[in-house]
Amino acid sequence: MSQAARVAIVSGAARARLHDLGDGLAIRPGHRTAAAWRVFTSMHTALAMILCLAVLAVIGTLVIQAPTGVATDRRAYAAWLEAIRPRYGRWTALLDDLQLFSVFSSIWFRSLVVGLTTSTMACSANRFRRLWRAAVHPRTRMTAAFYDRAPSSASVRTLVDPDAALRDLRRIFNGHRFRVVVEREGDDVHIYAERFRWAPFGSLLAHLSLVLILVGGLVGSTWGFRNPQLAVPVGSRVDVGNGTGLTVEARSFTDSYYADGRPSDFASDLVVYRDGVPVAGQIVRVNQPLRYDGITIYQSYFGPTAVMQVAEPSGRVVFEGGVPLEWVSTDGRHVIGRIALPDTGLTVYVIGVASGEVDPNVRPGQMQLATYLTGSEGGPIATQVVSQGRAVKFAGLDVTFIRERQFTGLIAVRDPGLPLVWGGAAFLVGGLFLVLFFRNRRTWARIRRIAGRSEVLVGATSRHDSAFGADFERLVDEIKLALTGPSAT
Repeated sequence: MSQAARVAIVSGAARARLHDLGDGLAIRPGHRTAAAWRVFTSMHTALAMILCLAVLAVIGTLVIQAPTGVATDRRAYAAWLEAIRPRYGRWTALLDDLQLFSVFSSIWFRSLVVGLTTSTMACSANRFRRLWRAAVHPRTRMTAAFYDRAPSSASVRTLVDPDAALRDLRRIFNGHRFRVVVEREGDDVHIYAERFRWAPFGSLLAHLSLVLILVGGLVGSTWGFRNPQLAVPVGSRVDVGNGTGLTVEARSFTDSYYADGRPSDFASDLVVYRDGVPVAGQIVRVNQPLRYDGITIYQSYFGPTAVMQVAEPSGRVVFEGGVPLEWVSTDGRHVIGRIALPDTGLTVYVIGVASGEVDPNVRPGQMQLATYLTGSEGGPIATQVVSQGRAVKFAGLDVTFIRERQFTGLIAVRDPGLPLVWGGAAFLVGGLFLVLFFRNRRTWARIRRIAGRSEVLVGATSRHDSAFGADFERLVDEIKLALTGPSAT
């Protein structure tokens, strides 16, 4: 009796041929779609689209993005564009034409998402049939050349007859939790042993997760919205906008602090109205949002509000309500709010002193006003400090600073694609779990009768599985012991 075992080093091309045994094009498109099919199943195409998406994401991070509620309102968007024009100057029009102020809902971004989704689905479909065939109808017969060239191989000659050798190999493979498929070819017996045959489908789950996440993001950006700056003064109602037909009212706001001055809790008592009828309400905290009709309202921030009234000389009131001072000056000393007066062509900025700061020109109980021509890049046409409770003539208007209150800063979100994103995340975790912790291992064996003896050939391929070599050697050692032990002598 004799025995031999080896671990071979083969070229990359040969290793690929051995690993992809039985491979073939899963889908063979006709000549009219062959070119498109090659493009969408090309790795270079997918990488190029991913790179372009990354570039757009960087641009969307560096360039100011229009708030969702503003981007869907032409008039509000025009006013917002004029407000940022001093920052981008003559480039503003070009950036707007290229949709770079709304990158993530632009035609460029959506087209790339659709293209990458199509490419991923095409690659997955191209791979699915091969994986299914390998899992359900594996190739059991291997040629002698395979056992000569396989990266891991061994041969054992023994006096045990083929049927007894088959029983021993089946017992050993089953002991290692391998699925065993046996096929006879004359006097030869072919054995296919596989562990975790469904594990390769983990890569398809990961691809499907990418598709779900991309589609979920596209659905959310197309039919959803996110308004991160919904500032609602206490005692006032503000439209949620974005076609919801909802209005949110802040009945009260409370905040508490630790001894060192850090906020420990802040909460808003909110009521949601539809057509003037209350439809939902609760106290909202950072981790306790209000949910209604697919819309989620989160507590985000808070700050001071200047309650103002602006009237024309005729007595017609053109604005009355709270002005959230939600912006902070570059030096951090002032808080700023804005009143847009489209009928007069003016924009009035209300400027207060930030908490803990002192401005000798703006005393407690006072606000500073600065009026600009809407769309103008020049300086203010008028500035004035107003005291609480006193009406003043300002830029041809009658302005009254009524009182100071608080506002609550909310985030309003509707994301119909969120279930798809969560489903994609679950598929991604499941796919990675299968690929990383359940390595698919395939081993072939061939038993043949030679001059009254039996020869057992064992071979296996492994890819991206550095631990398989040592496990294969232990498996071969068990086979040798079973076939050349006392029972064989």
